[in-house]
Amino acid sequence: MNSEEEFFDAETGLESDDSCEVSFKDALVFDSKQVTDGSSTQENGLWERRKALPAETISRNNFSVWSILKKCIGMELSKIAMPVVFNEPLSFLQRISEYMEHTHLIHKACSLSDAVDRMQVVAAFAVSAVASQWERTGKPFNPLLGETYELIREDEGYRLISEQVSHHPPISAFHAQSLKQEFEFHGSIYPKLKFWGKSVEAEPKGTMTLELLKHKEAYTWTNPMCCIHNIILGKLWIEQYGTVEIVNHSTGDKCILNFKPCGMFGKDLHKVEGFIQDRSKKKRRVIYGKWTECMYSIDPKLYETQKKAEKKTGSDPKKQERSCEVEEEDDELPEVQDTVTVIPGSALLWRVTPRPSHSAQMYNFTSFAVTLNELEPRMERLLAPTDCRLRPDIRAMEHGDINLASAEKERLEEKQRAARRERSEDDEEWSTRSELIAASSGAGLIFDLGGSWGVSSPLLRTLNVRRAHLFNLYDDTCQSIQWFCCNLPRSKQ
Repeated sequence: MNSEEEFFDAETGLESDDSCEVSFKDALVFDSKQVTDGSSTQENGLWERRKALPAETISRNNFSVWSILKKCIGMELSKIAMPVVFNEPLSFLQRISEYMEHTHLIHKACSLSDAVDRMQVVAAFAVSAVASQWERTGKPFNPLLGETYELIREDEGYRLISEQVSHHPPISAFHAQSLKQEFEFHGSIYPKLKFWGKSVEAEPKGTMTLELLKHKEAYTWTNPMCCIHNIILGKLWIEQYGTVEIVNHSTGDKCILNFKPCGMFGKDLHKVEGFIQDRSKKKRRVIYGKWTECMYSIDPKLYETQKKAEKKTGSDPKKQERSCEVEEEDDELPEVQDTVTVIPGSALLWRVTPRPSHSAQMYNFTSFAVTLNELEPRMERLLAPTDCRLRPDIRAMEHGDINLASAEKERLEEKQRAARRERSEDDEEWSTRSELIAASSGAGLIFDLGGSWGVSSPLLRTLNVRRAHLFNLYDDTCQSIQWFCCNLPRSKQ
């Protein structure tokens, strides 16, 4: 084994582009009839989503991350294998789906007639998308190349599909759409991690795009930086910081949000402040609050009046900022102010959904996160074999079996190493989505990019696509391939 192969083999996740190997159907899984997963049934026999995980959080007290990270200061961590005990029982693809926890904000934006009103609600949605990260110090499982996740929430009016589309670098893509064709939300994320000695800094590279179809508007933004403190000793805590610019590409309006660093004394911990400006750069609204709690909107004049009053009374002292790279001697969690001081004349845009009372015993999951790995009744026969819910290592950790989780993770990694070695011996060409569509158009094949959600099996047979299992075939119903055909291989003659 050469040095390069040894280096990449240390990665967490599967490494084969040959997606026929990326399947969990042959894995050891828990018998749903024998082991409860926390779901419940109402008296009238209707199924309802679970409210708890099958087992409590696995303790990390007897494990030291320092032995792994002490040689990694300043390094990018995506190629460093971490023990399963530091994970949480979700794949990163499932973590991405938590962006949709506050989908009601998108529905509200769709219903508003004023562009500035829509922008401030979209801004609240962008902030809400990172709210679930509060106190979530467990690392999600790295998705395997070709791994997928599908989520349909008829009660919230949307459906989502995500896929791990690249392994080097690790890139996850997702696409969500309204069941009533009101919006589409999509993007890709390349989480770049660095270790700075006492903290880990995560840079979520990638652009989020929200399209409000009725208004023919497209909004784009990138997520803020995230830092996890006290990796070695002390209580783990998280802060988000950096500037997020939301652009309405139809009207030219912009919303500039400043996720404030904690500061020396923690006064700005979790705070977010910003403003909306129109095409002529005139400030229209000021937005403020905390990404862990709530967001408000107010007229800029009222906001400035309040700030001037605070300066006169001396209640807004100068703040000293810090970053992950430049660590302070004392990296303990500052005392958190639990509420946002509401300025008179403000309008509430969003408030976080309270977490379950036993969240601390469930990896600090939200109620929404608890349901993401749940296998609903009769779901297993419909899921693609690449779906996250079928990963045996995640399922084992969810049930509290850390030894089985570790063994399954190693088994899957070795399976993919073997597939990668086999693939390196094969010269295989790959097509982009545009090339595939162009080729199919010339062959007289029709792709349904509208109301359907997949592809028909006859089409798969015609194209001789080896990645057929990436598509969820509901009883041979035609399903959409709008975005995730980018890596389909060319059929060989």
